[in-house]
Amino acid sequence: MPFLDWVNKTQAVGTSVETPYHLLQFQAAFGDAAADNLLIQGDNLKALKALLPFYRSQVKCIYIDPPYNTQSAFTHYDDKLEHSQWLSMMYPRLVLLRDLLAEDGSIWVSIDDREAHYLKVMMDEIFGRGAFIASNVWQKRYSRENRESIGDVHEYIMVYAKSPDRFKSARNRVPLDEAQAKIYRNPDNPKETDPTKRWRGLPMTAQGYRPNQMYTITAPNGKTHVPPEGRCWSTIESEFLKLKDAGRIYWGKDGNAQPSVIRYLSEVEGLVPWTWWPHDDVGHTDESKKECNLLFGADVSFGTPKPERLLQRILHIAPNPGDLVLDSFLGSGTTAAVAHKMGRRWIGVEMGEHAVSHCMPRLEKVIAGEQGGISKAIDWQGGGGFGFHTLGEPVFDADGGIHPNVRFGPLAAYLWHFETGDAARQEFTTPFLGVHNNTAYYLLYNGILGDRRPQGGNVLTSTVLAYLNETFPHDGPRVIYGETTRLGEARLREANIVFKQIPYDIKVR
Repeated sequence: MPFLDWVNKTQAVGTSVETPYHLLQFQAAFGDAAADNLLIQGDNLKALKALLPFYRSQVKCIYIDPPYNTQSAFTHYDDKLEHSQWLSMMYPRLVLLRDLLAEDGSIWVSIDDREAHYLKVMMDEIFGRGAFIASNVWQKRYSRENRESIGDVHEYIMVYAKSPDRFKSARNRVPLDEAQAKIYRNPDNPKETDPTKRWRGLPMTAQGYRPNQMYTITAPNGKTHVPPEGRCWSTIESEFLKLKDAGRIYWGKDGNAQPSVIRYLSEVEGLVPWTWWPHDDVGHTDESKKECNLLFGADVSFGTPKPERLLQRILHIAPNPGDLVLDSFLGSGTTAAVAHKMGRRWIGVEMGEHAVSHCMPRLEKVIAGEQGGISKAIDWQGGGGFGFHTLGEPVFDADGGIHPNVRFGPLAAYLWHFETGDAARQEFTTPFLGVHNNTAYYLLYNGILGDRRPQGGNVLTSTVLAYLNETFPHDGPRVIYGETTRLGEARLREANIVFKQIPYDIKVR
């Protein structure tokens, strides 16, 4: 497979590994304090790295709307990066997003023609060429664009999945609107609205030749039918007879037509999503600007927002209620707002001041039940909540020691993640972190055992080991982190313990 190359690519490839881990600093809760939605203000590369120990392989749907590198000036974004800088900015962030994505998850990236083809090659490299799902075309304008040589009327939404087969089986169909459903009718009542009484006839033929699906059918009024040339009936004769007995065959107005299978509107699961997304289905840029103007006022509105209906389409197809959605280029907060209204859990990351000036007040309005965007269509009544976090200190200080602001819980989560590769799924309140592949992990740090003296705190002594053996017994191998150990190598080997000294044996970069 060919790879994309550019100036400083080698450095960009290593950036995700070299980026230090930072703590997330809780600032405030809004609405329901028990809700686990997160709004994070800070550099999204550092924020994604900070999320990794807790959310690796946990995110069902990622949507990002990164700067398009349009060589234009935006109030809220520097969208005038040199091409190789743009590639170097995107690469490490996509690597971290890949690591956060669930096995049945998908990532959706908005982009336009200037970088779309480079993005495609880069994502082929990071996610794998076989992970590509589609390049959806969004018709962003409903009026003609006459300022350019050829009017720009569309953007792309690139879609990749860790497991395309699992994504296909898990993704949702797009519901029919009334215009699409109008072919389902009740001939006896043209004004019928009950989906269990509206129907259409589906042709009962299939392409090809199958001997057990080649039989003669006699209509109620006597006419006989055989499959057209090059086709066969879509079902075997015994199944056809069951449909006939159930009154699920339509013979036309005269009772002699080729049989059709009656399908009721109530039985239609929806339409398989396709790659053409017209503005009347998912909104357009004028709609999104009006939404933002209503939320923020025209004088402080956001320059390039996406309409809520566009995010509604994505968040209907990919995740289900309760699934986790992530947007690390949150912008004006549209993804988080729509995810919240649709009952999806969400994490939004925004670097600029508009995390506070735009995203936070918008999401507070969502909690209060604001009726813009998709709210009325889905009968949104408000509720829920989110926590606001900023990026805190790095795990290590300038001298290589653990930063004094690092507490037991966050450090335990990082160590569990790096020893096991799993996300931390529980709160850590004891020195025993858990068992992975028959190896137990322990952390003696920050006075977790009650005090800092060797016999009761951060040093592995005979007394501490006896306490661990009694309180958290484990017959297999053990890894214990602590400031130091008073046990010799022979004693450690006898107890099947690998001791790792803080901070020197902690690898969190």
